[in-house]
Amino acid sequence: MLHTQQNRMQHFFKAIVIVFFLAGCGAQHNITYSWSNKDFHLSAPYKKIFVAALVANPHVRTHLEEEMGFAAQKKGFAVERSWDHFPPTFESRNPPPREQMIEKIKSLQCEIIFTINLVDKRSETRYIPGGMGLYGPYPGYGLFFGGFYSYWSPFFYDPGYYVTDRYYFMEGNLFDTKTETLIWSVQTKSINPSSIEDFSKSLIETLMQKAIDDLGQR
Repeated sequence: MLHTQQNRMQHFFKAIVIVFFLAGCGAQHNITYSWSNKDFHLSAPYKKIFVAALVANPHVRTHLEEEMGFAAQKKGFAVERSWDHFPPTFESRNPPPREQMIEKIKSLQCEIIFTINLVDKRSETRYIPGGMGLYGPYPGYGLFFGGFYSYWSPFFYDPGYYVTDRYYFMEGNLFDTKTETLIWSVQTKSINPSSIEDFSKSLIETLMQKAIDDLGQR
C-alpha cells in the first residue's frame, strides 16, 4: 500500500511539474535573418510611422499593430495604424491593394512604414519518454540501489507522451515612404506562443531591439 501511494505521488508530482513548465513558457523568438540597406541614407530623422500587420486574422492583426504602435511611441514616433484606416469587412479580411495603402500613408504624412507578416507556420510532434521531466539528483532514495530502484522503477515503464510544437515564421520590414525603398528586413522563428497577447508583445519587443541594434542612429 505504501509503495502504491508513493508511486501515485511520484506521478502526480511529475504531472504538476509538466503543467507548471508549460504554463510558464511564453513564445520564444529567434532571429533567423536580418538585413539593412547600407546604401540608403536619411535626409532627415523620421517623425511619423505607419504600422501594418499584413495578416488575415483580425484578432492577431489588432494585437500586433497595437504592440507595434506602443513600441514606436516609446521611441518618440507619432503613429498611425492600418487597422484604424483599413478595418476588415465581411467581404474581405485582407489588407487593401498596395496603391490604395501607399496613397493613404502619404496623405497621413507618415515618413516610414513598419510592416509585419506571417511567412510560414508549421507543427511538429515529438515524443517525450516517461520520467524525463524529473531527471536530476535526488537524495531522497539514499545511497543504496534498493532505494534508488524503488524510486525510479515506476518511470522506467512509463509510456511517455507526445507534445506538438507550433512554429511561426514572421518577417518585419521598414520602408521609406517617399521612395518606397526597403531600409531594413528581419525574419524570426517563434515557438509555442501561450497567447496572442504574449506572442505580439514579445515578438515586437524582439524586432524593435533588433532594429535598434542593426540601424543604430542612422
